[in-house]
Parts: sequence; C-alpha cells; structure tokens
Amino acid sequence: MLKKYDDIIKALRADEYAPVYILCGEEPYYADRVYDFIAANALDEMAREFDQQVLYGRDLPGADISPVIGAARGFAMMGGRKVIIVREAQAVKKWDALGAYLDNLMPQTVLVICYNGKPDKRQGIWKKAAEHPQVIWLQSDKLRDYEVERWITNYIQEYNKSQITNHQSPIQIDPRIASVLADHLGTDLSAIVGALQKLIDGRPEGVNTIDAALVERNIGISKDYNIMELQAALIRGDIVRANQITQYFATSKDHPMIREMAPLFTFFSNLLMYHYLADKSQANVAKELGINPYFVKDYVTAAKRYPAGKTFLIIGYLRDTDARLKGINNPSAKDADLWKELIFKIMH
Repeated sequence: MLKKYDDIIKALRADEYAPVYILCGEEPYYADRVYDFIAANALDEMAREFDQQVLYGRDLPGADISPVIGAARGFAMMGGRKVIIVREAQAVKKWDALGAYLDNLMPQTVLVICYNGKPDKRQGIWKKAAEHPQVIWLQSDKLRDYEVERWITNYIQEYNKSQITNHQSPIQIDPRIASVLADHLGTDLSAIVGALQKLIDGRPEGVNTIDAALVERNIGISKDYNIMELQAALIRGDIVRANQITQYFATSKDHPMIREMAPLFTFFSNLLMYHYLADKSQANVAKELGINPYFVKDYVTAAKRYPAGKTFLIIGYLRDTDARLKGINNPSAKDADLWKELIFKIMH
C-alpha cells in the first residue's frame, strides 16, 4: 500500500507499526528517515540487543532473500516485537521467499526492506507487495530542479513547527535566498538539509532571518555574485553588473555555466508565458507560473524591458548557448566568451 512519508511517520510516532515496510526510490532521504526511526524506536535498548537484526542484500548467500525471511519468521526472544531490516535490498535476485511470507505474515515482526532504486512493479512479487494491505510502500523520487526552492521553504516552515514547544521565534528565509540555495545545492535532499541545518545552527544569537550574509559566511555562496544577482541585473538592464557576475562565474568552479543558465531559461520561459496571460494579477501570475508571489514584481519589471518577441529570441539564444556548451558548433569558445556573447545578445 503506497503511503506518504508524513503519514508513515505519524503512525510510527503513535507506535503503530506495520508488518512490512518497503522503502525505495532514487532519493534516499525519506527512506533513511523512516529506517532511522524504526531502528531507534521500535524496540527499547535492551530488546534491540536480542530482537533487532540488520542484514545486507550483498551479503546474502546466492542473493536470496530466504535468510531474511527465516529471521522474520522467528519469535522474539524478549517476547514482544521483533525487527528485521535488510539494507541494499536491490542486490537481492531471488525473492520467492518474500512472496510466500506475504501470504502468512508474522504479527510480531516488523520487516523493513530498504531498496535503492525502484523495484519493477510489473514483476509478480512487487505487484503483490504493492497491493498488499499490510505492506507499507514508500517510494521517494528525486526532486526536479524547479521543486527545490519550494522544498527549502517548506523545510523551514516544518522546522518552525517543531520548535513551537521551545518557544523560539520562527526562522524566516528571504525567497531570493531560497532560490540562490536551490541553484547552488542541487537536488540531493541530504545535502540540502545539511546546509539548512548549518545555517540554522550558525545564526548569531537573536538572529532569526537566513539572509545573504549568513549564507555567505556559513555556506560560501557569495552574496554579490550569484544567479539571483545576475537575474536582477538583467531585469534592470545593468549590462556592466551582469558582465561582472558572469566573469566571476567563468573563473569559479562552483558556477558551471550549464548549471547557471538553467534558472535563466526558466525565468525567460516564464516571462514569455507572463506576456500572454490575460489575468496579470499577482495571485494569478503566481499560480500560472508556479512561483512565489514575491517574485511576480520581477516579471512585471522584466516584461517592460523584454517584450514577447525579444523574450522569444532570448530563449533561442539560451538554447543555442546550451548546445555550444555541449560541443555543438563550438570547437573552442570558453565559458567567459560564451557568457559575454550571451549577455550582449540578451541586452541588445
């Protein structure tokens, strides 16, 4: 039975454990959190010594799940719950024993299968597991680039909720800073969380806002040379500032051009959509473009500088530059030269 992470954790915190958990997907963050919770809380410290066992798929003889199922069928030595965990289950090749176990589950056993990647639900065993009412299935897919900014904002909101009992003032994050972090950190949730916690823990006493200075001090992202500053320079038509930033990008290993162009492509694609919206109210623009309402004013300003026809050409310039970065019709041009040419075309 497919479940969301929040629902699974809520049940576990209420001490409601299912007989089987299948934790899978290309993004391990949520699966690891469920695994960590079960490993730390399903049994007390003494019972863990006797009734909790962790096995690894790569170590199972013949890549067969049978030893895991054998352990799951055993009775708890302490007379209560028993926890059997198999890590790296994607290394297992023979799953027949699991199919038989699903027909006759041990009520006192919690079996946790951690599978890196996506099991093929077209196969009989996985189809059976996914449809079984007593099997909790969590599948975590990697975030898309455009989802990271919202995820960061939501993480801060959830952190604030968790601190209510500590009577701490809520932490605020500037939407532009969330966007800069999204561009810099990528889509690895563990890396994102690590960076956010570093920012939260690195705040001076009494400071409750994650701003550019805090990010530069703790994460190393320049408050003056980042993609949002470049975008702002393009919006206001500041060609000198835009060239300063892109020259900095060209000399920094932390700002590969192919990555930094992606947010620009998204911005100008959204700007083209903005031009053709009949309803340009803030609420409707935010909804249709899928952006934070805070950024609507940027599109209002940019639309005055870049009419629809020019915006369409800019998207073409970005596509052409992307192709040249990948070696198409570009035998030798360096990033600095491509940036200079791109900025010139956008702003003239």
